[in-house]
Formats: sequence, C-alpha cells, structure tokens
Amino acid sequence: MTNYRKPFVLALIGNVIFVGVLAGIWWMARRPANSQPPAVSAPSVATQPSQGNSSGSAPPPIETPLAPLQLSAERLQSIGVKFGLVERKQVQDEIRATGTVAIDETRLSYVQTRISGHIEKVFADATYQYVRKGQRLFTIHSPELIVAEREYLLAKQNANNLSQSTVPGVAAGVASLLDSSRERFEQWDIPEQEIARLESTGQVIDALEIDSPVSGYITERNALPNLNVQPDTRLYTIADLSTVWVLAQIFQNDLGRVRVGASALLTVDSYPGRAFRGKVDFIYPDVDMTTRTARARLVFSNANLTLTPGMYVNVALQIPLGNQLVIPVSGVLQSGTRQIVFVDRGAGNLDPREVQLGPQAGDQYIVLKGLKSGERIVTSANFLVDSESQLQAAIGSFTPPPPGAGAAAAMNMPTAQSAAQIEFSTDPSTPHKGSDRYRVRVTGADGLPIAGAQVSVHSYMPAMPAMGMAAMNVVTPLNEKGGGVYEGQVNLDTGGTWQITVTAMKNGTAVATRQLSINAEGGM
Repeated sequence: MTNYRKPFVLALIGNVIFVGVLAGIWWMARRPANSQPPAVSAPSVATQPSQGNSSGSAPPPIETPLAPLQLSAERLQSIGVKFGLVERKQVQDEIRATGTVAIDETRLSYVQTRISGHIEKVFADATYQYVRKGQRLFTIHSPELIVAEREYLLAKQNANNLSQSTVPGVAAGVASLLDSSRERFEQWDIPEQEIARLESTGQVIDALEIDSPVSGYITERNALPNLNVQPDTRLYTIADLSTVWVLAQIFQNDLGRVRVGASALLTVDSYPGRAFRGKVDFIYPDVDMTTRTARARLVFSNANLTLTPGMYVNVALQIPLGNQLVIPVSGVLQSGTRQIVFVDRGAGNLDPREVQLGPQAGDQYIVLKGLKSGERIVTSANFLVDSESQLQAAIGSFTPPPPGAGAAAAMNMPTAQSAAQIEFSTDPSTPHKGSDRYRVRVTGADGLPIAGAQVSVHSYMPAMPAMGMAAMNVVTPLNEKGGGVYEGQVNLDTGGTWQITVTAMKNGTAVATRQLSINAEGGM
C-alpha cells in the first residue's frame, strides 16, 4: 500500500495544476469580451433619440414644392383638364338639418277653476279633441258659489228696498254690499252671462258651466265626473296649433352663420313635393355634448294643421353671404395645410397659387385672398396637374451642367441670359417616344440672330424606383442651319415628362440658357 501512495499524490497534484491552467485560459479568453466599450456605451446611445423628442412636439409637415408648368393642348385634352372662372356675385349659403315639430309654447292655455267643488258632467272627454273658443267643457257644482249667489240676490234685494232710505248711510251701505258681492264673482272669473242670468231670473244655479277660453286641441285632460277640484287643479291643457315650432339640430360648425330672422324651408316625407316657409326665431345657448349640435327654434304657419307635434322633418336654412368672390369647389386642391389652385395664364401655362378660402356655399368656395375676378383656374384633373407640377419642381431642383462649361462660363451665365434669348420647339410639335427633332433659335438683346454658337440640349428624366426605371440623360448637340437656328435629332427612350436644359455657348462663354419641360407621347 505504501508503494502506491507516492504515485497517487503526484497524480493528484498534476490534475490540480492542469485544472488551474484551464481556468486561467478560460478567464483570459473571457476578459476582452467583458471589457469592450460598446457594452457600456450602448444604453446611453439608445436613449439619445428619446431625449431629443422629450418635448413631445412633432416636426412641422413638409409641403411638396410645386412649380409652374406648360402643357400642350393635346396633353390638356388627354388628361381631361377643364377650366372655370373666378367671379364675383351675390352668394347664398344653405345649411341642411333635421328637426322635430313641437307645440308653440306661447299658444298654450290651461283650464282651471277659481272655486272649489266637484265636476258633474264632462263634455270634452278626449285628448287631442278639437274645441272652439266658448265651447262647453264641463259643469261644476260648488257650494261656495251657491252661497255667494244667494248673498248677491239678498244684497240686490236690500239695495232695491233701501235705496230710497232717508237714514244716513243705509243706502250707501247696501250699495257697497252689492258691489262687493259682484266683485267676488269677477275674482272667481264667473262669466258675465251667468251674472246676467242670475240678475234676470233671481234663481241660484245648481251647476256652473265652464267653457273653453281658446280654440285648439286638448293635449292634456284631467277633468273627470265627480272629481273634486280646487283652484290649483289643472283640468285641461289646450294648444293652438295654427302656428308650430320646429326644433332643428344645427352642427356647432354652422352656428356662426345662423342668424335670428333667417328664412327656412321645411320638407317632410309625408307630403312629397310640398315645402313650408318659416324663419329662425331663437337659437338655444347650449350644445349637446354627444351630438355636438345646438337647437334652433323655427316658426312655421300651420293653418291647415298639416304639421303635427312630434313629426320628423328636414330643414334648409337660407343664409345670405353678400357679394363675394367665388370659385368652384372642384378647383381647389387641399394639400393638408394649404389650399392650391392652378391659374391658367394661356397657351397651356399653369401656375400653382396658394389661396385663402372662406366658407363653402353650395358647390362654391368664397375666396378671401389669392385670386381676382376674371381669372381662369383648373377645375378638373387637379391631381394629375399637381403631379406634373411636383415632378417639374423635383426636376427643376437638378440643374445639369452644360456640356463643356467651366467655372468661368457659370460665372458669366447671368449676364449672358440677360443679353440673349432662346426659342425652343420640336418636330413634331408634340414629341413622342422614339426619334424627334429639336429646333432652337438664339437671338441677341437687339433681336438679331446669333451665329457661330455651340448649342446643346440636355434631356433629363429622373429615376422611378417603383417602376424599376433608372434616371435617363440624353445630350443632343445641335447643328447650325443659318439665321440663328440650330437643329439636331434626338431619340427619346420613353414617353412622359422630360426636363429640358438648352445651353448656347460662344467663345467659351454661355450666352444663353433656358429650362423647360416637354411631355412626350408614348408608353414607358
């Protein structure tokens, strides 16, 4: 056993040393990965965007720039461009709403008695029964009325017997008692005919007849036989429906244009082809928080009782806006934060112009700023014209350098442009995909042709990644034909809008340059 102890100890020590070496190697391999700076700096980099947007404010929207453009007559016709006039005229707006017919509250009457008693007979015994003024409604038996009538008859008899009395104060006293009895009848609202009957017959009435004070429909009835009544008991509610209210729901966006006294037109599905005329009587000073509408009270005559309470109706309010400058609604292109119209300057030249608009009146907008009467604007195919204008602006931002022009030519270009003019045309007049001819005429400030110039035309179409099309550049040198005219053959690889840059050089200096666009026929 002793002989194997020493080798065992040596083997154990060797294994411990081996494990230590392996642990050291593992630690050295792991240390660089844990000490890399990105692991520490990454959180701070990630938080930078949130710190930059800590204010929560969104960047302002970027409007797409637009540029003037020129379209041929064929192009205007092919995309369906139409024009309309800017004109000044009397404008009347119309606000459409729905409403409900209601009873005119100023024409409601209540039937009550000013004496106590009980009802004996009821003649008007149904709700919405029509009654005329003076028509009997019911009879009431009142003990206190009977007592008052007897007192009146007694006072009248005493007044007749003692009117010639010589005793001081007797005649005046009985006359005062008679007047007091009669005043009590007036306070109880006893009809004059009943007082006259009492005086003529001398008989106390057993039941007093109550008549309707107005003509109308009974909308509420509480009068029943044998019902005990007091002066505060409401027995009937009678509504005169010869005039009715209509409560129209007006959206809060239209409230600023509605005025008391404005005329209103009412239609109802129950009577097709008929219209009722009324006016705005009152605008309620509250807005429904659910529907965001306010009530406008309209008054309508209802002599034939055609409109009944609770009926659902359509209302059109006529709002006069005075003499205004207007354009068709279809002529305005809403770009988000701007209103754009395209003004026709003739010969196919269209200028985008920002305008300030007022309220819409039917199929027209009121123009507050940006246009004047008599101008023509595009009223159809606005989106296509807008696309052409955006493309023109995008292409115009890229100005390819004229071939062979150096820094000196670029410096001299403003002076040269003011001293010479370029006229550009194509053969055919509307170019097409394939072979075409460019024709340029260069004249000086005095109108005389410029000969011996080096004229070139740069045709450019931007890339269209969505269609897999790369940008196209075609440089066409022109040959002098005499009289300041230069011509050259060009091959356009596709139809569409091409940005054209014409440059005329002489003696190493650009004497004239011009940028424009042409629309070539043919597919892509």
